[in-house]
Formats: sequence, C-alpha cells, structure tokens
Amino acid sequence: MKERLTRLARSVRPPDRYQVVQSLKAAGAAAVAWAVTGWWLEAPMALMAPWAAVALVQGTVYRSLRSAVQLFLMIAAGTLMAAGAALLTGNTMTALLIALPPAVLLGNWARAGGQGLYAPTTALFVLAYGSYSLPAVGHRLLETAVGAAVGVAVNALVLPPVHSQHVNKLAYALPRDCARLLGELSDGIREGYDEERAERWYRSAGDMLGALAELRTARGWASESFRLNPGHRLRRRTPAPSDAWDVLWARVGDRLLTLTLTLWEAASERRGLPRPPTGALAGLSKFLSAAAEVCAVEQEVMEHGPDEERRGRRDAQLADAHRAFMGVKEYLHGSDSDADASLGSLLAACRALLDDLTPEKEEGGRRTAAG
Repeated sequence: MKERLTRLARSVRPPDRYQVVQSLKAAGAAAVAWAVTGWWLEAPMALMAPWAAVALVQGTVYRSLRSAVQLFLMIAAGTLMAAGAALLTGNTMTALLIALPPAVLLGNWARAGGQGLYAPTTALFVLAYGSYSLPAVGHRLLETAVGAAVGVAVNALVLPPVHSQHVNKLAYALPRDCARLLGELSDGIREGYDEERAERWYRSAGDMLGALAELRTARGWASESFRLNPGHRLRRRTPAPSDAWDVLWARVGDRLLTLTLTLWEAASERRGLPRPPTGALAGLSKFLSAAAEVCAVEQEVMEHGPDEERRGRRDAQLADAHRAFMGVKEYLHGSDSDADASLGSLLAACRALLDDLTPEKEEGGRRTAAG
C-alpha cells in the first residue's frame, strides 16, 4: 500500500503557473461580482453573479466571450421555464416535473457545449428558492449579466491567457524524443535485445504519435488564445515552428513505428520472422546512432538557430548514416528469404528516415523553417 501511494504521489503533477493564475483570477472575479450585485445592487440572489463569473474565466478570451453568450441564454431559458411552470401550477413539485425535462433537453440539444448544464440547474435553483415573480426573474438575469461581464473582463484584462509557449515546448520535444528512442534502439541492437525490450521500443514510438496529436491540439489553443485578446501584443511571443515541422516529425514517427514493429516481430518466438544477420544488425546500430545525432542537432537548430558548426555536425552525421545504410544493404539477398524480408522492411524504413532527415537542396533552405 505504501509503495502504491508513493507511485501515486509521483504521478500527480503540481499545478503549473497557468493553472494557478487562472484559479486566482476566477476567485477574484467571483469576489468582484459578489460585491457588485450583493453590496452595490443589493440583489436578492447574488449567488448567480459569482457563479457566472467563475464559469467564464476560461482558457482563452475568445472562449470566455462565446461561453458568456451561451451561459446567459441557458440561464435565461432555465429561469423562464421554471418561473412560467411555477406561476401556472402554483406547486413546486408539479412545476419541477414540467420545467425540468425541456430544460435538460435544451441543454443537451443546443450547441452550448458545457454551458448547456446551466439550463436545468438554474431551473432547480429558481424552484428551490421559490423566487419566480417577475421582479425576481429580472434580478436573476441582471445578476447573471453582471457576473458574465465581470468574468470576461477579468479574463481579458488581467494576464489574458496565451498558449504559444506550450506549442514550442511540445514542438521542440519531438526531435529530442526521436533522438532518445533512436539512441536506445542503437544501443539495444548492439548489446542484444529481447522481445520485452523491443515491445517497449514499439510502445515508445506509439507515444510519439500521441505527442503529435497533443501538439495539434495545442496549436489550436494557441491560435484561439490570440483571438479578441486585448493584451496579446503586450505578451512576449516566441515564434512557433511552422506546420511543416509537424508533418516532418509525423513522418519520422511513422518510420520509427515501422522499425520498432519489425524489430519486435523479429524478436518474438511466436512469429516466423527471423532476425537479420549479425553483421546487418551491427550496421543498423551505426545507422540509428548517426540518425539520433541528426535529430539532436535538429533540436539545437530549432531552439538556438542554425549556424555553420551545427550544419557541419548534421551533414557529417548524415554522411555516416548513409555509409552505414549502404553497408547494411550488402547483406540483402542472402540465402534466407525470411531474413531478407525482415531486413528489407528495416532498410525501407531506414531509407525513408534518411530522406526525411536530409535537408532540401534548393535555395540552401531547410524543410523545417520556423513560422
């Protein structure tokens, strides 16, 4: 039990700066909304204002504005449904049975995202408090409008969230993770590997494709965070790599997935695919080691910019990888057709990986220029 709790504690990440800032902003917005409606306007149900304010301190200013409209419409609908049913029936239970089904249906059917829940919950609040007269309904809508305005204003004017740094962090991690995995493959092939180790390599290659999906999601958040953001020009913005960067490393990830799958199947006793010859594996280890160095240089170039020293190191490692690849090709067309099949699959993935990592020739340009 103690070991399980220890592992759980290690897996739980502490909140980052963004989460702390947004939480403090939400609490501050709720306090301001409560003060405006409860103390200044002396509203009878000031709860609605801080409730709306907390809900609208969201991940982007654009999302706060869009959600404000959705939230106000849902709360207005829930309030009017509950008040109308109560005035018609004069009984709370009967009014609940009448108002709640359409309120829930509206929340699920309308394109309101997470704000759809506010239609039925508001109806429940109205009926539970028994405040459904015309002045009470008017106060409820006013309090909601004040809370929405405060939440949006706080999110837009107090450290408005910008997510470009997260994009850079994920993008720069791609060549680093590729270099790490290629290095592990090179060491494992040189030292000798078993099925369990090869399976771990394959799962690591799969995780890289998951990281690419996370990067695409982060790009969407970054683009949205600059829409309608009044403070984005005041925030430091580091240019993110272009979309071509994602395409390149998606291809590299596919090559690694093919390589690791072939190595895993060749190491499995349940498969009929034999391992390539020992000499071919030695050359493959050299190729993967050189490819790992190329990926490491790519990360340096993206973080610090290209220079002659980095270009020289990259070109030297690419030349080493090409020589190693040509050496491995000599073992093809041996006496064992099954071994040729596994080696051919590895060579095809290596050839494609070498092409992906080789910069374009024209204009001396690079395939992965920053956007």
